[in-house]
Amino acid sequence: MPRKPARHHRLLPVQPLTFSPFARSVARVATAYLVKHHMHDAMQQSAGDEFKEKLKNVDRQSVSSEDEEFDGVVQADFAFFDPKPDDFHGVKTLLQSYLNNKQWDLSGFVDLILGQTTVGTVVKLEDDEDNGVFSIITALNLGRYKDHKCISELKEFLLNICHEKDKIGNLRSLLGDEAQKVGLLVSQCVVNLPPELLPPLYDALFDEISWATEDEPTEELRNSFRFKFYVVVSKFYKHKNANQKRSSSTDKDEAFVYIKPEDEILHKLSMWSFLFPLQTQQVATHELKNYQLTGIVMAVKAEDISSFRQQLHALINES
Repeated sequence: MPRKPARHHRLLPVQPLTFSPFARSVARVATAYLVKHHMHDAMQQSAGDEFKEKLKNVDRQSVSSEDEEFDGVVQADFAFFDPKPDDFHGVKTLLQSYLNNKQWDLSGFVDLILGQTTVGTVVKLEDDEDNGVFSIITALNLGRYKDHKCISELKEFLLNICHEKDKIGNLRSLLGDEAQKVGLLVSQCVVNLPPELLPPLYDALFDEISWATEDEPTEELRNSFRFKFYVVVSKFYKHKNANQKRSSSTDKDEAFVYIKPEDEILHKLSMWSFLFPLQTQQVATHELKNYQLTGIVMAVKAEDISSFRQQLHALINES
């Protein structure tokens, strides 16, 4: 069976992506700040000395000075790999704030991701002895793994943060009766991962899901990848007046600034979504003074994934 695209050899500019000029400007500033703090926080986690050194090397190589506004380029040979146990610390570091600051069975969650080798991808540097992980993407069936502590805690977290009466019933349904049809779409990467990797990364994921419905050894496993819905947990910047009528002084501001470019597409395609507050440290910059880092949960129909893939390719190609 064909597997993931193996290599991407190219000069990759470090550039945040959003649809509007204003949002791009804000995202660029946020990226410059977050790269430094993400690398610092990551190196405080138990990722091992080798991974810590790799993060420091990437910080030096891939981030130009803020005055240069990311006009530099990175010579990097990225490769896609099946998840394996050696990726544990790298993946855990990437997912450290996945559920805000909640104390939960993150180690068990990472074990589930790494144990599902037929669907899921990690991105590393080609021929990298330090084995640093720069991105993880996968989809976990919420019904298949319902008895695992980490999934129970994740469902509890989502139900507790949903305070919108018109959404809570839909959420309960996806997490309960319809869980066997729901894939938790998990995608996390270092802040400045080159956006050119996103289309092939998502293509690899959804191709693998399709293959798994035919190639898994049992009917039960094949059925577990026949998703009808995806749930996405992410974060973005929300304007403090996003729910109010803007004054003329703020009309030029975007309501939302997306940290991950694919989230804007998923948000537009979602059946429903809701926001929740984060305890994560706020980026302190002038450009983001009117924005609050905010969590978002989205539900997307599997039938809309084809449109998502097309829009993601178009977005990256136009940038």
